[in-house]
Amino acid sequence: MSQTRNVVRSAAASPTPNIVRSTRASTTRPNTQLAPDDLDWWRHAVVYQIYPRSFADSDGDGVGDLGGIINKIGHLELLGVDAIWLSPVMRSPMADHGYDVSDPRAIDPMFGDIATFDRLVTEAHARDIRVAMDLVPNHTSVEHPWFIEALSAAPGSPERSRYLFRDGRGADGSQPPNNWVSVFGGPAWSRITEPDGTPGQWYLHLFAPEQPDLNFENPEVVEDLERTLRFWLDRGVDGFRIDVAHGLAKAPGLPDMDLDAAQVLRHTDADPRFNNPQVHPIHRRIRAVVDEYPGAFTVGEIWVDDNAQFSAYLRPDELHLGFNFRLAMAAFTVDEIRGAIENSLTAVAAVGAPPTWALSNHDVFREVTRYAPDDSPAGIATGVDRARAMLLVALALPGTTFIYNGAELGLPNVDLPDEALQDPVWERSGRTARGRDGCRIPIPWEGDAPPFGFSSNPDTWLPMPSDWADLTVEKQLEDVYSTLALYRRAIELRYHRREFRGDTIEWYGAPKGCLAFRRAEGHLVCALNTGTDPVSLPPGEVLLVSKPLVDGRLPGDSAAWLVAHR
Repeated sequence: MSQTRNVVRSAAASPTPNIVRSTRASTTRPNTQLAPDDLDWWRHAVVYQIYPRSFADSDGDGVGDLGGIINKIGHLELLGVDAIWLSPVMRSPMADHGYDVSDPRAIDPMFGDIATFDRLVTEAHARDIRVAMDLVPNHTSVEHPWFIEALSAAPGSPERSRYLFRDGRGADGSQPPNNWVSVFGGPAWSRITEPDGTPGQWYLHLFAPEQPDLNFENPEVVEDLERTLRFWLDRGVDGFRIDVAHGLAKAPGLPDMDLDAAQVLRHTDADPRFNNPQVHPIHRRIRAVVDEYPGAFTVGEIWVDDNAQFSAYLRPDELHLGFNFRLAMAAFTVDEIRGAIENSLTAVAAVGAPPTWALSNHDVFREVTRYAPDDSPAGIATGVDRARAMLLVALALPGTTFIYNGAELGLPNVDLPDEALQDPVWERSGRTARGRDGCRIPIPWEGDAPPFGFSSNPDTWLPMPSDWADLTVEKQLEDVYSTLALYRRAIELRYHRREFRGDTIEWYGAPKGCLAFRRAEGHLVCALNTGTDPVSLPPGEVLLVSKPLVDGRLPGDSAAWLVAHR
């Protein structure tokens, strides 16, 4: 692999802090993440996403909870992450597993109570781990007091103006106000019965009918969101992942959409349901509140393909970070991986924001399954090799990396029986899309059989495979070559070695099926071999490999970190 002078800048403009972590020979870390002068920690962080229902159960009901997270926080400390992001734990009837919020300033009893939440924040901070919450501003639950009031009020009332109620089309109003469809499948409108018992108006729900969309043109809606932000920030929360950050404002007049472009869980930049210019003043209001709390951050879920439109969300007075999902969508090929990297760097360059990298989350197939050529044991083993390689690629890049719980164990997706599926996508799509349950299986902690220490109750909220005994945390802690050991070592090196400095990368020339890049300032080299035959490595000192070298050469489906010769 020969060097070329092809430089790509990430535009993470602030200087890299002088952070050195202790090695994992000791479990004690210096207090770096919570240092009061490191207000830009989020520019270079490793953030661990916790899906609370599936992380650890402390009360034996088969569902993960805040107490379980507290019990397992030592795992996160040893992993070495800077922050955790909690998928929703606010009060909810759970029509969409917490993304239908009935009280945004309360903890759902399924997960615990506010005192337990406060204890989690305290325990995390004591271990230098920041805590981010999932904020769901686009919609509420139908059980939110506002929506209950709206159903009892008259058309045109202040209560209804908090949501998007409209009269139906047709002489009798029996047709929806427009042709919009739900992201989960089916129509995006539901008709109500008026207080007098007559057929009434329709309300918009871009997701499930239990999730009515809010009207952000109503000042009361924005003011209530600001109260929610301050409520959690005052409790010590360090930031927010903002759900549907690109969907808070709908196209004026709610024009019809192109139904030919509509897909379950997918949409285009031209879709009038999302990515409308009126969303940006909302994000400026959010940013103004968050900026009152130095060191707090926001990261938005932004499903926008156009780089200029994507970067608009990351202007200095809007979101701190935005999820770019291209790497999570890329196939295990050089062209797609390099294209995703270059796109992500380009997308943030104009506004000086750091890029973000994620290989999976609670909405997409796990990387092991995506990279597997088939679902045979040999195919899944290949998927594990490729996922390990891609971890080194992601952590070698400048910016912020997000890890989904269970990725550090090399967990695959699980093909569940129909009767076990709970994702609303399954029913809303007419049982044509199986939804996201397969990537949300509870975490295996210890033992040889389900529930693998996740719960004392064998009847977990989603069933756990019986063949996960070799994937438990307990088992992998005993194996220095395990995926968990690789994650721990890689995160440690990322913080401990000066070679990870800098905000630019340079691409190396590489054999067919390979790619290599160098952190321009720190001289770290990352080499990836997507082929089948071993290849020679660039010159340098090898720091870490995802698979053992073969006669000093990098085998197929693997990656390596090196310190370049200067």
